[in-house]
Amino acid sequence: MNKVKVAILGSGNIGTDLMYKLERSDVLELTALIGIDPASEGLQRARSLGYTTYDNGIQAIVDHPDLADLVFDATSAKAHVRHAKVLQQLGITAIDLTPAARGPFLSPVVNFQDHLHAPNVNLITCGGQATIPIVHAINSVADVYYAEIVATISSKSAGPGTRANIDEFTNTTRRGIEEVGGADRGKAIIILNPANPPIMMRNTVYCQVKNMDQAAISQSVHDMVARVKEYVPGYRLKQELLFDEDKVTIFLEVEGAGDYFESYAGNLDIMTATAVRIGEEFARHRMSGALLEEGGKRIEA
Repeated sequence: MNKVKVAILGSGNIGTDLMYKLERSDVLELTALIGIDPASEGLQRARSLGYTTYDNGIQAIVDHPDLADLVFDATSAKAHVRHAKVLQQLGITAIDLTPAARGPFLSPVVNFQDHLHAPNVNLITCGGQATIPIVHAINSVADVYYAEIVATISSKSAGPGTRANIDEFTNTTRRGIEEVGGADRGKAIIILNPANPPIMMRNTVYCQVKNMDQAAISQSVHDMVARVKEYVPGYRLKQELLFDEDKVTIFLEVEGAGDYFESYAGNLDIMTATAVRIGEEFARHRMSGALLEEGGKRIEA
């Protein structure tokens, strides 16, 4: 089976970890890692693995528009605003790992089917990918009128891009809680914990519901955790759900796979694992369409 060609924009922590995950994909072929610093560790690692690298940013794709059918943008929210326009003009689908919110918000276990043909999809944030599926799971059985999430990550795992995007993180995650999770009103908080040794990513989801059904909520949350765990193996409940009148509280932990990051950096790992899952789903959808089209031509002949 032919693979769909993909490139990564951004040779920092997220782009480098994504590179290692894409090596295992049976439907995605990484053609290039693109950065802006020729001496970056990411580009050096990519070259050592035999990948093509560029250090002139988005211009590399402008100069080589056949480089990829899908581009993963692992740069920054501000940079993606410009990248989104360029990629759309070139007819290249963008999978945005920044909180730029230029395309529809996408969680693979919630609303992938709604955006199969979108030219640009946004992966919200690490906190969003960890918690919005849970809000959605609760809302599907008990109407959530308020949802608040707290994402606590190791300060050591927060690179310059993450720190520069804190404001976008809170706003984009809040919107995702409402638009994808289904809560009437949402709130998001991020905490950078300086503890040493570093802590793993932990997420608290606090929901107030109109139709409390403890058994249904518990079952729905456990089912959702199992679905997310299919592509993020280190995703798990820290303890059983807590119920108090119309309130339910869920504690989550995300352990990274250790592909490039240390295992405590689950916040970064969940983004790259989600990106691969979405890229593979796009690829399978495209290949399925191509096979159907090819089959139709054979029938016509």
